[in-house]
Amino acid sequence: MGQKLKIVGWVSLGVMAGALTTVSLQTVARGTLAPLPLEELQQLASVFGMIKSNYVEPVDDKKLITDAIAGMVSSLDPHSVYLDKKALKEFNEGTTGRFVGVGIEITQEDGLIKVVSPIEGSPAYRAGLKPNDLITRIDDTAVKGLTLNESVKRMRGEPNTKVVLTIFRKGDNRTFPVTIVREEIRTQSVRGKVIEPGYAWVRLSQFQERTVEDFVRKIDEIYKQEPQLKGLVLDLRNDPGGYLDAAVAISAAFLPENVTVVSANGQLAESKFTYKAAPEFYQRRGGPDALKRLPAALKKVPLVVLVNEGSASASEIVAGALQDHKRASVLGNQTFGKGSVQTAVCLDSAYRMDNCPNAALKLTTSRYYTPSGRSIQAKGIVPDVMVDESEEGNLFAALRTREADLEKHLSNGQGEEKKDEAREKAREEARKRLEDDAKKPLADRRLPEYGTDKDFQLAQAINQLKGRPVMVSKIMTERAEEKKEN
Repeated sequence: MGQKLKIVGWVSLGVMAGALTTVSLQTVARGTLAPLPLEELQQLASVFGMIKSNYVEPVDDKKLITDAIAGMVSSLDPHSVYLDKKALKEFNEGTTGRFVGVGIEITQEDGLIKVVSPIEGSPAYRAGLKPNDLITRIDDTAVKGLTLNESVKRMRGEPNTKVVLTIFRKGDNRTFPVTIVREEIRTQSVRGKVIEPGYAWVRLSQFQERTVEDFVRKIDEIYKQEPQLKGLVLDLRNDPGGYLDAAVAISAAFLPENVTVVSANGQLAESKFTYKAAPEFYQRRGGPDALKRLPAALKKVPLVVLVNEGSASASEIVAGALQDHKRASVLGNQTFGKGSVQTAVCLDSAYRMDNCPNAALKLTTSRYYTPSGRSIQAKGIVPDVMVDESEEGNLFAALRTREADLEKHLSNGQGEEKKDEAREKAREEARKRLEDDAKKPLADRRLPEYGTDKDFQLAQAINQLKGRPVMVSKIMTERAEEKKEN
C-alpha cells in the first residue's frame, strides 16, 4: 500500500520529517536523574557481552550503544528521537531553512524520483532541470529500489562537491546525465501577495528561524501596495510546524498584548508553561522585537486562517490561538493533530543545542493546549467553516498522514479515541484518483498551486472576508478521535 503513495519533500529536507512536525524548544535544561534499575541494566550488559563474544562477525561498541539508545527513544512516540552527529546536522538545517544540496522539490513515483519543481536560482534550476523530469541514477547508483530518504541523502553533500544525476525526460524521450555542483540553498518560508484590491494572502510553509523577520517584511510590502487592506488570508496549509517561539510571534502579530497563546503540561517544572502574546515569550536572546515594525492596522484587519490535514504542530498553535480568541475564522480541513512539545537537549552538557558537536536527544516533554484548554493531540483543530480542497471535493485528503495514523502516537489525555473504519477505503479511492491525475498535463490537474486564481479554498476564504456565500463542504464532518492501539 505504502509504495503507491506519492511522497513529496525538499531534496535536503526529505530526511527531516521528524524535525518538520516538531514544536522545538531549543534548550539545555535537564531534569533530576531518575534512580537506575540495576537488574535491567545487568540484562542489558549481558546482551551486550553476548553480542560482542558470540555474534557471527565483530560489532563496533559505539554502534551497539547508539543503536540501543536510538531504539529506547524511538519506542516512546513518533517524535522522540536520538540525533547522532549526522542527524543533528540535518535537524539544525531543517529548522534554519538552509541546506546544502541541488535545490529541487521532488516526489517518489513508481520507484523513481520525479522533479516537481527546481527551486528558482538553485544549481538544479541553472542546470536546466524541469518539472516532470525523472531521475533514474544518482552518480553510479540506480534510483529504483531506493527510498525517498535514501535518494535525498545521496543528493546531499558538502558545498562545491559534484553529483551526477541521470535524467529521463519524457517529452524528449531521451536519457542524459547532468552534473550539478552542490551549494547552500535557502528555502523561503513566507510568501504572499495582494490577491485583488483590498485583499491579500500570506502563506507560511514552515516556522523557521527567519520566519518572523520574513513575515514582517512581507506584511510591510503588502501594506505599501495596499494601505487600506480590508482582509487578509493567513495560509497554513501543509505547514508542518517548527519553532514554538515563531508560532507565538505570528499569533502575537494579530492578538491583543498579553493574551494567552498556548500552554503546556508535562512532568517537570520547565515542561509546564504558558506563553503569551508578549515579546518576552518570542524574542530570542534579547534581540529586537521584529513585530514593532508591523502596521498597527494588522491587529484589527479581518482575518481568515486556511488549514488542512497537513497543518501540524506550530501551525496548529497559531490556528488554535486565533480561533479561541475569536480573532480569525479558521477555514478548510481538520488539522493533523500534533499537540506535543519536543525539547532538544545536547548530550554534551558543555554545549548549547545551536552548537552541539556530536549527539542530542529530541524528547517529547509536554502536551500543549490552546488558550481555552483544548488538547488537540491526535485530533486536530476543527475549522469554523469546513471547505473541501477543490470544487470537486476532498479528492486526495485521505492520503495525508495524520498524527493518529502514526505508530505509538501519544493520546490526547482527554478521553478515549475511536477508530474511523472507513479511512482505508477512502485512502484507496484517493490513491487511484491521484494516479489518474498524475498522468494529465499540469494545466489539467485538479489541485493547482496555492495562491493562484484556481486555488479553490483561497477563493472561499476571500468570499468569507467579503461576507459572500462560501461553498461549505456537504460531506465533511468533525473527525472522530481514533483509538490508540496498545
